[in-house]
Amino acid sequence: MKSFLYSLSCISILLVSFIPITEPLHADEPIRIGATMSKTGALSTQGIAAANGYRLCEIDINNQSGLLGRRVEFIIYDDRSDPERAIELYEKLITEDKVDAIMGPYGSTHTEAVAPVTEKHRMVHISPLAATSSIWEQGRKYLFMVLPPAELFLAGLIEMAYDNGLNTVAILQQDALFPKAAGTGAAELATEKDMKVVLHETYLTGTEDFSDFLMKVRRNNVEVLGMAASPLGDFITLVRQMKELDVNVQMFGTSGAVAEFQEALGEKAEYAYGLSAWEPVLPNPGIDEFVEAYRREFNMDPSFHAAGAYGSCQIFMEAVQRIGTLDSGALREALLNLETQTVFGPYAVDDRGYQTANTGLFIQWQDGEKVVVWPEEVAAGKPRFPTLPWSER
Repeated sequence: MKSFLYSLSCISILLVSFIPITEPLHADEPIRIGATMSKTGALSTQGIAAANGYRLCEIDINNQSGLLGRRVEFIIYDDRSDPERAIELYEKLITEDKVDAIMGPYGSTHTEAVAPVTEKHRMVHISPLAATSSIWEQGRKYLFMVLPPAELFLAGLIEMAYDNGLNTVAILQQDALFPKAAGTGAAELATEKDMKVVLHETYLTGTEDFSDFLMKVRRNNVEVLGMAASPLGDFITLVRQMKELDVNVQMFGTSGAVAEFQEALGEKAEYAYGLSAWEPVLPNPGIDEFVEAYRREFNMDPSFHAAGAYGSCQIFMEAVQRIGTLDSGALREALLNLETQTVFGPYAVDDRGYQTANTGLFIQWQDGEKVVVWPEEVAAGKPRFPTLPWSER
């Protein structure tokens, strides 16, 4: 299979701008890259997709000349959606498995948990799917961000609501690192725009009944409801209960939009908005080939979690190729200075390793499909506004 990573039309993506390596592969001495992903547990939807992204990158690299003339081998353990287990496994990867390099796990909570391990061992840690700003505000030297900042994950919802003249806002957030940052960022943005945040509540992880909160939404005549959570099932539960209780708002949006939301809800998903850090319709180099290869390999469409992991792998590979070594100190400097465009989107960071180039986008579910509706410069369609009451759908 001819890898799209070397397509001459995609000069800015992985390895294209470099002379291909012709040195034979050393199959007995692969470059071993360690990571964990949440293949089981509450975060498995995202974790499995991200693990697939790593695997596809591994396949594509090895279908060419590998990296530095060697095969690449990912060792991906299942952290079972448990950050404490992730800590143990990253320590094992570094001290027992003695991997050559590290890539990050899924999510802000797990990234925050394992960052002290990778920092202690001075291992470069590209985080594909962590977005909470506070993680990058602790003086860490080897941690690099790929996603848009968490505080922006509901910004599109607030911006569109403001543009449509809506005023009353409610924010519901899970009691975890990323959701609290995303929810707080949305509430602060609404306040800056002189919108009225009538509810801003945090719920315990594992909550299955949101009826008390939804009754408050009704009593306060909320026009805009935003929800930030890591378990994607929470979004599904909330929408089902909104319909059961006939709670209506003019706009409802979530901090994550994936196919499983629509598959579980069917027509109830219509009109809902959601943050997507990536969609296959974007004009990123190599994106069509990536989508085709992912479908062929895994028999499903890639989510932004898969694209994020693949793009992060691209960033790592390009930095190594530029400097010709796996040395962490040299690799750190290369990543700090690298500006590139991957399948996932633009990458550039400040001196903290904090993403400065990627801002994300918002979709709306329309006729069972995701349609990019914000920001306007990449929108594929117009928002269907306002959301019709349940009784009229």
